[in-house]
Order: sequence, then structure tokens, then C-alpha cells
Amino acid sequence: MNPISCCRTALLLAVLMLAPAFAQEPATSASTPTLATQAPTDTGIAELRGRFTRLPSTAENNDDLRILLAQINAIAAQTDAFITSRTASLADLNARLGELGAVPTLPGAEDPSITRQRVALTKQRNALDSDIRLAKLLAIDAQQRSSDLLTQRRKLFEAKLTERAHSPLGRAFWSDIGDAWDDDRDRLSDLGTEFRNGMAVVRQPQNLPTVLVSIGAALLLALLGNWLAEIGLARLAARLLPPGRLRRSLLVIAIVGTNVLLVGVAAQWLLSALDAQGAWGPLTRKVAQALVASSIFIAFVVGLGRALLSISRPSWRLPPIPNALAKRLAPFPWLIALVGAAVWAPAQINAVVDASDAAVLATHVFTALSLTALISTIVMRLGMSGPSAPAAAETPAADAGAPASDAADAAPMPARAVWVGLLLSTVMVVVVVIWVLVAIGYVAMASFLATQLNWGGIVLAAFYVLFKFADDLFAAIVSSKSGVGMRLQRSFGFAPQTLDQAAVVLSGLSRVALFFYMVIALWAPLGTSPGEVFQRSGQFGSGFKIGEFELVPGAIFSGVAVAMGGLIALRVLMRWLSRSYLPSTALEPGMQSSITTLLGYVGGVLVVAFSLSALGIGVNRIAWVASALSVGIGFGLQAIVQNFISGLILLAERPVKVGDWVVLGTSEGDVRRINVRATEIQLGDRSTLIVPNSEFITKIVRNMTLANAEGRVLIRLPMPLSTDAMKVRSLMLAACNTHATVLPEPAPTVTLEGVEGGALIFQAIAFVPSPRLAGGVRSDLMFEILDALRTADLPLSVPTMVVAPGALAPTVIPAETPPLPVQT
Repeated sequence: MNPISCCRTALLLAVLMLAPAFAQEPATSASTPTLATQAPTDTGIAELRGRFTRLPSTAENNDDLRILLAQINAIAAQTDAFITSRTASLADLNARLGELGAVPTLPGAEDPSITRQRVALTKQRNALDSDIRLAKLLAIDAQQRSSDLLTQRRKLFEAKLTERAHSPLGRAFWSDIGDAWDDDRDRLSDLGTEFRNGMAVVRQPQNLPTVLVSIGAALLLALLGNWLAEIGLARLAARLLPPGRLRRSLLVIAIVGTNVLLVGVAAQWLLSALDAQGAWGPLTRKVAQALVASSIFIAFVVGLGRALLSISRPSWRLPPIPNALAKRLAPFPWLIALVGAAVWAPAQINAVVDASDAAVLATHVFTALSLTALISTIVMRLGMSGPSAPAAAETPAADAGAPASDAADAAPMPARAVWVGLLLSTVMVVVVVIWVLVAIGYVAMASFLATQLNWGGIVLAAFYVLFKFADDLFAAIVSSKSGVGMRLQRSFGFAPQTLDQAAVVLSGLSRVALFFYMVIALWAPLGTSPGEVFQRSGQFGSGFKIGEFELVPGAIFSGVAVAMGGLIALRVLMRWLSRSYLPSTALEPGMQSSITTLLGYVGGVLVVAFSLSALGIGVNRIAWVASALSVGIGFGLQAIVQNFISGLILLAERPVKVGDWVVLGTSEGDVRRINVRATEIQLGDRSTLIVPNSEFITKIVRNMTLANAEGRVLIRLPMPLSTDAMKVRSLMLAACNTHATVLPEPAPTVTLEGVEGGALIFQAIAFVPSPRLAGGVRSDLMFEILDALRTADLPLSVPTMVVAPGALAPTVIPAETPPLPVQT
């Protein structure tokens, strides 16, 4: 599976994770308007504004708030459709006006028909532009009104949570239920009558076969389809995906997504089939739609739990859970889903039939006690898996398609972590608090805490999968050991450490984004719809200020994306220049290296500027930061700035370039690299000398290869006065001319400098292609000349031993022959 499919699957799971919130949304009352969402998209902006103005700005209860929010959202959707359709028409009018050209300055210079057409098009364009502006203003007003209503709804919800009712341990609580029983039974009887009428319609001979076929097909799709899909996905993952953790996390996402998809399709199919037979009335249709959402919730929880525990494939298990513990936890995904559906059903029925307050309070008590009983059972079962649990180290056997690394990852934990024990203890404390709240009469608060505790566990489990998937995805496609990473190294020349760091950074950014949505999902109450969750995330996504700076999550990700894309493009450009374009030019290698380095600096500055612009940091703020940095530069960064400017001067003027042989003080060597702060010089002993760039600008530097790349070999020999000078000259010239490295032009020369200390001084000068060859050639010529002089019986002059007067020991004084000169 390619990375795009992986990202789509992760997004699908993130969206489906919010399905339980939709499942918990109480059904709206019968007065909920249905025509608001079915209005045509070509409604005029004046009509939309009028409908919006007539809506009240507040509501008295939660049901009225929900109806009002639905109406406002419908108006906002129609406004967005109006803007989209009119924007295309406006672009067409602008294009047609552009084809007519500019308005001529001279009167009468244009054909009257073209003038009339221009006037008509301009009038249409202005009217359309005005409508679009009004529509955008209406969209902003609708969004603001929706946010205000959500705030009001949240306040009503919080006020309702703090209400205290009669304790279930007292007689008044049960007396209220008894007093309201007759009214609630009458409301339930209407729902029951409508349901029986629908079943009577279904049992009619002409409808029964179709309904039975639909039920059978839905069951086959939901049960057999899920079983076959799970087996097929496991085999495909083992066959198509490379070994590693990615295929395990991807398999979990695929299984959960497939379960939710198949169950949702089956439930919706059955709902539509029964609706086509006329089985639903106004009340039963709402219950049936809620049942569809409940089935999606059950499929999500069961699929997520079974995929995480992976009882049949222990080596594919994503979390490090011992096999024995996984088997003990196997029934709980079903229990969580069934208990959640069981506590949700009374709340939905209460909303549909408009039950009494006593029935609502009884539902709260039932919800709190049922969920806390389930949670305490899970905590007790997990508590049995501590270090003292017997045989908790049962090693799962590796499956046929699982790699050895997966089997090693599935190995059991030797002991329970400390944070796990603290978390379980905290959960039990919350459970006890819920029981106390139920006992003293705060049943709404107790029910809310119980549902949020259950909801929090589901959200954490879902985002655990997403966190693991993000880590595994970037480790598989970016790290240096992955196939994609190796291709990036070969194609773009990225270092392995760079790719590994990029994988860690991308994984961290994805975790931050997922953590943001996880906090939003955890903070939202269980009765919150997915639209409100996304709207809350949109409020945070619009940005928040910290002092004078405004942080926008979308802008941060845009800036990071621009920086990554810019650096990759810069690397590709520099690689193309250094390997393809510049070698084809007549520029020498040193100039090519200088051009590449300069372009790298300029490109890096541009990438940083574009990234800051994507972050929303303007030029004025960059100037402010630069002025603040100038203070630090004035105190402690002079040397760094001086070396940086010196490096730019070296790259621009090129008094010293890569490949030159320079002498700086007592050190000499080849220039290997000119960096932004210092220059690297390789010495004769293969060590590297790091020289600040300012040394090349402010001090005397000898560049042996700046104007002339040839090297000179100088040999001075002292000979006795009785030596045959012409013979010595011919021998030395023959040695120089026969050496393969000595250049024929300029030709070697041998001169007689004079007489020093009673000896003739012969000087030979030869030229070689490079100064780096001078030392080796001089040594070869010395060997050849000395051997030729010895063969010709021409001895060198020998120093004379002279005893200085008054000296305690004899001193060697070069009375006749000076020492051999040093090669320059």
C-alpha cells in the first residue's frame, strides 16, 4: 500500500472515531425543521439574509438550541454554495472583460457595440461582486452566531450537570418515578403502537420476502463479510507490505475501517429497505436512524479492541501485551460496545418520546452504575496482570506471515510499568467518586463522568493506533534503512543521519497534530456531534495569540512544509549544478565549488524567508528581530560576523579558492573547502587545519597557484674550484631533461652563480606541472645528479674543519662550502 493510501486510511479512522459521538447525540424532537436543509442552492442572498435575521439569537433549552443550530448551519451551507457558484460566474465575467481590452482614452476610438457590451458586462460584474461580498459577510455572521449558540449550549449543559436531585437511596427518588410512570407509559405506548403498525406492514405477504432478503443480506455483509475481510487483509498485509511495524499498525487501521464500513453499509441498507416498505413512522424512524449510528459505534469499538488484542495472530499484536492478558481481555470489546449501546438506548428513547424528568434521572443513574461496573471490572482484570501474575510471560507463537522482528516485538512485558499502576488507581478513584455522586443526588454529573471515562478510554485506544501508525509510516518511508530512504540517498545525496532526523521530526509533527485532535475529542462531551468537534478544532485552528505573536496551527504546518520542500528543491538544484551543468562549462573546479556554495547560501536564505512568510511573519517583524540581534552582534558576535563576511568575500573575489596551495604563516597545504565561517586546509601530513576566514582577508597569504599553477625545482650544489664546469653543467641538464615530470617549456637551466668559500656554486632550475610535485621531483633529480657526478668522478666540495681560538672543543665552520639551500 502506498503512502497516500496510508494517509487516507488514517484520516478515515480519525473521522470514524468521532462516530460514537454522533451515536450519542439525542434525537431531535418532532418539531425539528426538515425543509431548511433541502432548500435549493440558488436562493437569493437577500432571502438568506432575511431568514437569518428572523432567527432568534438565544434559546431556552437544549432542544431549541439544537434546532436553531441546525437552521443556522443550513443557511451557512446554502451561503457557501451561493459563493461557490457565483465565484465561477464572476471569474467568467472578468475574463470576458479582459478580452475586450482596456478602455480607450480617446472618445470615439472604440466601436459603440463594444462599448455597450463593456458597460453591460461591467454592470453584471459589479452586481455579482456585491452579492458575493454580502454572502461572505453573511457566512461570517452565521459562523459567529453558531459559535455563540454553542457557548450557550455548553453553559446550559454545565448548569444542568450541577443540579442536585433526590438520591436513589431515598424514597423521594422512587416516588417521583412512580408518579411519572403513567405519563411515561402513555408516551412509550405511542412509540410501541407505531412500531407494531410498522411490523404489520412488514409482515404483509408482498413485503415480507423483500424484508427477509434484506435482513439476510445485511447480516451476511456485517458478519461474514467482516470475517472474510479480516482474513483477506491479514494475508494481503503479509504478502504486499514489507516486514516491519508498519504493516501491523496499518492492519489494525484497515480492520477497524473495514468493520465500520461494512456494518454501516449493512445497517443503512436495512434501514432503507424497511423505509421503502413503509415500516417507519415519525418516531420509529428517529429510533432507527439512531440504531444505525449505534451499530457503527459497536463496530468501531469491537473492531478496534479485536485488532489491538489480536488473539488469533499474537505476533501481529501492536501493543506490547502478554498473550495471557490479551486472552483475559478478549470479551471486553464486546462488553464495552454492548453496555454502551444499552445505556445509550434509554437516553434516545427519552429524547424521542419526551420522557419526564424522573425518567431522565433514572436513566442517568442506570448509565453511571452500568459504566462504572464495566470499568471497575476491566481495572480488576488488568490488576491481575501485574508482576506477580503467574505465567504472564507466555510467548506468542509467530504466525506464518509474520517476520521475526514482529514476534520479538510481541514478547510479553516482564513487569508492569509504574505509570500503568498510577493510571489504574486514578481510574478507580474516579469510579468511587461517581458512586458517591450518585448516592448524594448529583446523578447528572455522575452520568457525565462515567460516559466521559468510557469515552476517554475509546479515544485513547484509537489515537494510540494513530500515533503508532504515524511513527511506523515515517520510519518506513523516510528513514535511511527503508527502501524509499535508500532511493533518496542515491537520487538526492541525502546523508543517512539527515533522513533519520527527518523521520523523527515528521513523526513528531504528526504526533503534535494528532494530540491536538485527541485533546479536542477528549474534551468534547459524549453527546457532542462530529460537526461541533470539527468546529471546535476550527476555532483553535484559526489561531491564538501569545503576547504580540499569533500562532496559527495551519500556518505552522505550512511553514514547515515550505521549509522541507524548499530544502529538497535546493538540494536537487545544487546537485544538478555540481554534477551536470557546471562540469559541462569551461569553469575550473574551484570556481564551480564557489558558485555552488554561494548559491547554497542564497537559496538557504530564500527558503528561510519563504518559511517565515508562510508562518505569517512579515518583513517588519523580521526587521525587528534583526535589530534585536544587532545588539548581540555588537557585543559578542563580531568575530562570527567578520568570518561570515570574509567567507562571502573569498567566494566572490576568489583570492583563495578550492584546490589552491597556500602558505599561511608556518603552515602550507591545499584548500579543500571554504565554509561560511572557516576554511579547511589539508596539510602535508594529511591533517586538516581549520583557519577562520578573516585570516585570509586581514593577513598576508601566499597563494602558490593563484596566477601560475607551475612549480619550480631549485638545486644548488657546491663543487671544488678544479671541477670541469661544462661537464657538471651538461650532467645536471641531462638529469633534468630526462625526467618525465619536468616541463620542456620553460626549459631547465643550469647556471654558475659564482665562487663562495672556495667552491663553485652550480644552480639548476626546472619547472613541473604543480608545486605539489616539486618536492618529489627535486628528490629524484638529486639522486640522479649525485649518481652521475660519482660516475664521472666529480666530487662535491667538503666543508673544512677549523678550530676556533680559545674554544674548548673543535667547531665545524663551513670554511669552503655553504650548506645546501632549502627548496623554495
